Amino acid sequence: MKSLAIAIVAALALGACASGPTLPDDQLLSLYQAHAGKPVNKFHHYGTLDRWVPLGDSALSVWLRPNTAYLLTLASDCPDLEYARTISLGDQSGSVFAGLDNVTVIGRTMPVPCRISQIQPLDARAVREAERDARDALQASVGGR
Repeated sequence: MKSLAIAIVAALALGACASGPTLPDDQLLSLYQAHAGKPVNKFHHYGTLDRWVPLGDSALSVWLRPNTAYLLTLASDCPDLEYARTISLGDQSGSVFAGLDNVTVIGRTMPVPCRISQIQPLDARAVREAERDARDALQASVGGR
């Protein structure tokens, strides 16, 4: 059992190394903003997320499916967003509204609701390509030192 735990930890560590350097929050936020559409009032959300990405203290992307994503801008800084284990969206009614609903951060402290001020659909394919290109450029600059 102990050797299985060690193997899992080693695999996770190697996976983290394989992903390469990470982009700074401000650069990542700019990348997402460059591929965001016009603001919308709401989006439909029925339960689980494919993934979510914190983009500093007052923005995040939520991926409902691999090709459906939104940039959420928060009304103010959201404590522990970067360190949250998980988040919840809205009131679980099936729709998430800008100006009315919250992202609730479930992290190291008590759950913290953070008001969503703006919702923008993302061009998911363009975001993935831009992230890959930015990471490749960062890897080249780190490797070239």
